[in-house]
Amino acid sequence: MTAQPDRRVTAATDRGAAAVLPAVLPAGLPSARQLRLRLRRARRGHHSRSYGDVLTDAYILVWFVLMYGWVLVTAGRAYLHAPAAGRADPGERYWICVGAVLAGAGLAWQGLRALGPLLVTPAAQTWVVSAPIDRRAWLLPRFAVLLAVAAVGLAALGVGSGAMGTPHSGADLGWAALAGATWGASGVALSVAAQGARRGGRWPRLVAVTLTVAGAVTAIAVIGLHFTGGRPGRPTVPLTAPLALAGLPLVVTAVIFAVRALPRVERATLTAGAQFATAAATAVIWLDPSLLAGILENRRWRGIGRVRSRRFRARGRGLVLLQAEVRRLRRHPRAIVLWAALALAQYALAVALPPAAGAAHVVGAYLAAGRLTGGLRAVSRAPGLRRALGGGDTGLRLVHLVIPTLGVALWWLVTMPVAGVHPGLSGILMVAGVVAAVYRAATRPPMAYGGVVVETPFGLIPVDLLRQLTRGLDVLAVLVIAQSLFG
Repeated sequence: MTAQPDRRVTAATDRGAAAVLPAVLPAGLPSARQLRLRLRRARRGHHSRSYGDVLTDAYILVWFVLMYGWVLVTAGRAYLHAPAAGRADPGERYWICVGAVLAGAGLAWQGLRALGPLLVTPAAQTWVVSAPIDRRAWLLPRFAVLLAVAAVGLAALGVGSGAMGTPHSGADLGWAALAGATWGASGVALSVAAQGARRGGRWPRLVAVTLTVAGAVTAIAVIGLHFTGGRPGRPTVPLTAPLALAGLPLVVTAVIFAVRALPRVERATLTAGAQFATAAATAVIWLDPSLLAGILENRRWRGIGRVRSRRFRARGRGLVLLQAEVRRLRRHPRAIVLWAALALAQYALAVALPPAAGAAHVVGAYLAAGRLTGGLRAVSRAPGLRRALGGGDTGLRLVHLVIPTLGVALWWLVTMPVAGVHPGLSGILMVAGVVAAVYRAATRPPMAYGGVVVETPFGLIPVDLLRQLTRGLDVLAVLVIAQSLFG
């Protein structure tokens, strides 16, 4: 694992360089714009790709997004307005969507904070960001591109969400697009301002917690009213126009704060998300999710920093390993938080979309138990760790499967009232199937790329590679089909 620089040392170095370098700079120091032009000319000398090729790729990508986006919107609209889905109360569905949007905004904010969102490559950090170059002028084009991408992407998402509702008009879709663009750009600008904030500031974390808790409270309130016989009313006036108008001054203020914070963005924060972005790109290219999962696991354990060591009170290898798994959950409680969040999502989905509750019950159990398999993944992917612990491989894996099994059983019992299933032999079989799917996914071996390839009329299909990617998901698909047919 690559050592990460101390942000306090980096910040002190940046401030010291800003105070000392202006007195020793040569007169012919190039500006950020001049340096960017020189680098662009140098890159053109090494690449023969023309603007026509770039425009062709952009044209294909845009049409790909439009085509599949329209299919998704049409399918979602048909499902939401089907007779079976019409059993849900419109007011409850509306406020459940509001809670989902708030919680999704909180998760997106956390993702932006983990990614950067401003990134530079290691070469740019060494040769440009560490040099006496105006950092605001260097980062401003990247910031403008981020704003444009966020505004366009959230505007398209707003149009798609508005098209799924009924009734809607061109004016409604326009207000939805403007609301998505303004609030999306505001979120990116505020995340850049948080990236340039001083260490120790609590407001970035407070924003994420406030949005997530507000979404959870909204969902809990709607679910509570549903089971007590109350019905929340739906606003008679669409809120897209007020949201769009409120987002205009917000985006201007956020952009001003972000531009002012650009000179204070530290080198450590500029490269903090580069490792994550590189791991994500490599995982997509090599079709190996474990690469990204390993980076996230390392980040989580580094975030804990230091733990208090205590003796194990249990006797016997199996009981000691089980106690170690319990301590793992205590030191990393996000898995339990996610377990509770998925249970709340199951209740919210059962209220908003009753026909999807059965399939979501199985998928939710799989996701909730997957976060409890940290020890099982560790012993399955590390032969040296298994040799150090001693005992047989099967025994070690079964001991580390106890916590995920208890998590699946408890999740199934908690969410059973809204899942449309009944206790009995079928429920026991479903729990056993979910545990088997979780076990297969956690014990996935390293990816092997030299497997069998079958030639078909649609081209070459890597059968062995697909089999490795769907390990665990294949059992889950069988369970979802069985739940749909016999649930």
